[in-house]
Formats: sequence, structure tokens, C-alpha cells
Amino acid sequence: MKPKVYITRKIPNEIVSKIEAVCEVRMWQEEEKPVPREVLEKEIADVDGLFCLLTESIDQALLDRANALKVISNMAVGYNNIDVEAAKKKGIRVTNTPGVLTETTADLTFALLMSTARRLVESTEYLRSGKWETWSPLQLAGQDIYGATLGIIGMGRIGEALARRAKGFNMNILYYNRSRKPMVEEELGLQYTEMDELLQEADFVCIMTPYTPETTNLIGERELSLMKNTSILINTARGGIVNEDALYHALKNGDIWAAGLDVFEKEPVPLDHPLLTLPNVVTLPHIGSASIKTRMKMAELAAENLLLAIKNQTPKHVVV
Repeated sequence: MKPKVYITRKIPNEIVSKIEAVCEVRMWQEEEKPVPREVLEKEIADVDGLFCLLTESIDQALLDRANALKVISNMAVGYNNIDVEAAKKKGIRVTNTPGVLTETTADLTFALLMSTARRLVESTEYLRSGKWETWSPLQLAGQDIYGATLGIIGMGRIGEALARRAKGFNMNILYYNRSRKPMVEEELGLQYTEMDELLQEADFVCIMTPYTPETTNLIGERELSLMKNTSILINTARGGIVNEDALYHALKNGDIWAAGLDVFEKEPVPLDHPLLTLPNVVTLPHIGSASIKTRMKMAELAAENLLLAIKNQTPKHVVV
């Protein structure tokens, strides 16, 4: 008998076909809606492999229902949607898809930085709502990017890719990381600082760190108070790293100038969220890796990880 796999979201046929060549596949058929919890609880009971997205919470209660599961293949870099320790105790491999989305996410991060600095979304709405009646000296004036100081918190692959883009704008680049990276400093002309100094000096602060218990609410009221009132915060990493209540008050009170957010603590973000009421916040629906080419690469890698684990071989990218 073929091993059984459940795919939690409709993915391209060419990826499904690769898995079907080895496995018996069942798949949730909705592209835009996540699989209901009760369906996932039923499906996980007898499968050998699970191909999932960040939208699925793979917690201990769900894993306790799994009787034959060998691998959870997460089509994402992050894996905070999975109880990794519970999976490890049950001998279940957890895999992810790093590397393939580095450049695409760095593109989106810099685009969000530019959009926020130059008030592009606000300006579009200004024009379309009929408010553009004349020209004035400071009408929709934003912040300069060229020659400004960029502070990057978390110097992983995406942080490095973002720094390369910033060099093209002659930005002065500071970074904070758990450990220094002398070779990257030399290659890209970066300056290592402690986080408080970075927050005080940077015109743009970009969050590039993974979401972990240590980085939960890493940026809160105290950290925001250190930033300049002309500074801009960009988060394309994970929701929960920035305390959203503190961010709302800092933006509303003018303690910082603006924010660009691709991620939120709760996703999809509720439409009555206070941050959505502010004109100095650019918001996106977690599209950091959303290019056709990159999403296909992610799906291919997730499928490859899945099949290797099912064959009792070592996947390319193992979390546990």
C-alpha cells in the first residue's frame, strides 16, 4: 500500500502529481479558505505525511490524534504554527522551506519601506477620493530613503538580502543580532550595535528576526520610546514580535512617524483592529513571499521534504 498524505490547501497540480507518484493523496480543495479544524482532526488520524501552511495550528491535541504520522512539511520558513516539541516527542519530523523565499521577501520588505516612507498608499487614496485640488509645498511629504540610516534587527538570510538592497540607496546600515557576523559586516559595510543604540539611531527599523518565546513582544513601549519621532518601523517577519497596542499608541501620539506591516499577531487581522484606523500605517496581508515563482519553489521544496521523510530519508530542511 502507498503511504497516505493529506494536503491542507489546494496546491498546483504539478506539485500534487509528484506526491501522487509515491503516495495516496487527499487534499482540501479550497484555495482561499483554510481547512476546518474538525476536518483536519479526522484526516490526520491515519496519514503518514501532512503538507501544511502557516494557517494550520498543529498543536499537541491534534498530534495526539495522529496514529501513523511521520512528517509535517510546512510550506513556510517559520513554524510557530507547529508544536515542535510535541512532534519531537512522538518522533514526527518537522520540515520547512527556507532559502527559496529570501530574495522575494527582501524585495517586499524594501517595497514596504519605500511605500511607507513616501506615503504611497495614502497618496493613492488622496487622489482617488478627489482631495487633490492643488499643489502645496508639504502636501503628502514623506521621509527620504537615500542616505538614511537603516537598522536591521535579525541578520539572517533575508536581513542580509535587505542590506544589499539598502546599499544601492547609499544607506548607513546598523544591525543587531544574537551573534555578530564579521564576514557580513566586511562584505556589506554593516555596523553592529546593541539594540537600544540601533533604535535610537535608525531612521528605519526593520524586524527580520524569527518569532520565538524570546522575541515575543521584543518591540514594546520601552523600545518604541527610544526611536526618533521621524522614524519608521517595518515588520515583515512575524506578528507578535511587535506589541501592537504599544505600536498603536506610539503612532497615534506621534512618538514614531509611521509603520509598515505585512504581519500581525492574529491573522487575518480583524477589520476593527485599531492599527487599521491610522493613516500612517501601511498594511499588507502577509504577502512577503508572494511571487508566483517563489511560491512554486516553496511548494516544490515542501513536497520534496515530505517525500524524503516518508521514504525514511533525511529531508533537505529539518526543524526537528
